[in-house]
Amino acid sequence: MGSMYKDEQGDWITVCLKYLLFVFNFLFWMGGGVVMGVGIWTLVDKGEYLSLLASSTFAVSAYILILAGGLVMVTGFLGCCAVIREQRSCLSTYFSCLLLIFLIELVAGVLAYVYYQALSEELKQHLSKTMMENYAQPGKESITQSVDRLQQDFKCCGSNNSLDWMHSVYIMSQAADSRVVPDSCCKTITPQCGRRDHPSNIYKVEGGCITKLEQFLADHLLIIGAVGIGVACLQICGMVFTCCLHRRIKLDPY
Repeated sequence: MGSMYKDEQGDWITVCLKYLLFVFNFLFWMGGGVVMGVGIWTLVDKGEYLSLLASSTFAVSAYILILAGGLVMVTGFLGCCAVIREQRSCLSTYFSCLLLIFLIELVAGVLAYVYYQALSEELKQHLSKTMMENYAQPGKESITQSVDRLQQDFKCCGSNNSLDWMHSVYIMSQAADSRVVPDSCCKTITPQCGRRDHPSNIYKVEGGCITKLEQFLADHLLIIGAVGIGVACLQICGMVFTCCLHRRIKLDPY
C-alpha cells in the first residue's frame, strides 16, 4: 500500500513537471519572438544612425539578440518534443541549448552595458567630427542622409548646437550657396531654407543632436537589457524544471 502510494505520488510529480515545462516552453517561445522583435526593431527603427557611430558594438548587440531570439523559438519547439518523448538524451540536449542561449544573451547584455558606459564619450568625440567633415562630401552620401534624417527626426541642428555648422566643410564650401546650416535643420524644409538660422526657422535644441541621439540609444539599450534579463529568468526556470524531470525519469525503473 505504501509502495503504491509512493509510485502514485512520483507519477503526480512527474506529470506536474511535464506540464510546467510545457507552460515554460510556450512562454519561452513567445519570449524568443519578443527578443528577435527587439533586435530587428533596434536595427530597423532609425537604423541609419548606426553609420554615425564610431564602433559597431550597438549593432552587434542587436544582431546577437536576433540570433538568440531565433534559437529561443527553435529551442522552445524542441523542448516540447523532449518532454513528450521523456528521454534523458533529449532533455540533456534541450538543457544544453538553454545554457548556450543563456550565454549568448549574457554576452549581448555585457556588450550593451559596456557600450552604455562609453556611449556619451563616443558621441561627443565622433558625431561632431562626422557632421563637420563628412556631411555633403563626395562618397559620403549615406552619412549625409543619416545626418539629415537625424536632424529632422529629433528636431535638432548641429552636434551641440546650430553654431557648429559654421565650421563645417560643407558650409564653408561653394556648394552651401550662402547657407549657414543645412536645409534639414529647418522646421519646414524648403529650397535654401538653411540661409536663415533664426529660431523661428530652424531647430535650436539645448544640447544639440548629441543629447537627442544619446537618449535614443540609451533607451534602446535599456529595452535590450530588460528583455534579456526577462528571458534569462525564464531560461533559469526552464533549466531547473528540466533537471528535475531528468532526475524523475532517471529514477523511474521503467
